[in-house]
Amino acid sequence: MGRKKKIMIFKSILTISVLIIFIGIIIYLFPIMKDLSTLEGQIEFKEKVSNSGLLGLLSLFGLQVAQIFLIIVPGEPIEILAGMCYGSLLGTIFIMISACIISATIFITVRKFGRKFVYDFCNEKKIAKIENNKLFQNPKRIEFIMLVLFLIPGTPKDLLVYVAGLLPIKPLRFILISTFARFPSIITSTLAGERLAVGDWKMGIILYAIILVIVAIIILIINKFDRDKITKEAIKSIK
Repeated sequence: MGRKKKIMIFKSILTISVLIIFIGIIIYLFPIMKDLSTLEGQIEFKEKVSNSGLLGLLSLFGLQVAQIFLIIVPGEPIEILAGMCYGSLLGTIFIMISACIISATIFITVRKFGRKFVYDFCNEKKIAKIENNKLFQNPKRIEFIMLVLFLIPGTPKDLLVYVAGLLPIKPLRFILISTFARFPSIITSTLAGERLAVGDWKMGIILYAIILVIVAIIILIINKFDRDKITKEAIKSIK
């Protein structure tokens, strides 16, 4: 069996596993999610989560592993789910620690096995476009670029984890950047999830919107002082 076929089978198994876990979580929690607007429903929801124990944490971690490896799976639903189950604080801590572990593993693996490993999971043309961009090959600017790209909501952060292993950036600095720069995006989702868990749908949406506005303001400030238009060029190259 060829390498590409093995990778295809691995991706298929991972995708099916994600679907099974998601469906399992929905079946497990759905009967009480419709009653989250009531105190009884909220108590029952928390009890179900508590009773899931280590299995619940492992399921959530498994979803995040698949999400980062598959790239095409969005991270927001998992982050919202973490907020619903464990609250904004613990949910954010859990997601950030998980992201740190997974990102570090991928980064180190890419450094060891090189482009072949990256091409197995990512679009070869897109990776080549980023890697061949002089902006991403500048050791003095790469950390700033990564910080901004991970900070901005909607950028393909999981793709950047793979690409980073091919770029002139120190492992520890990248892992720290890729972990802590995710914070605005993660806390946005976990806060929304926490409010959803108590049936406060409107506040969940409002909190989500407020944090997005704050991030947008930060980005505008960065762009204002970015005289060389580094940020715009970097965003353009990863699309």
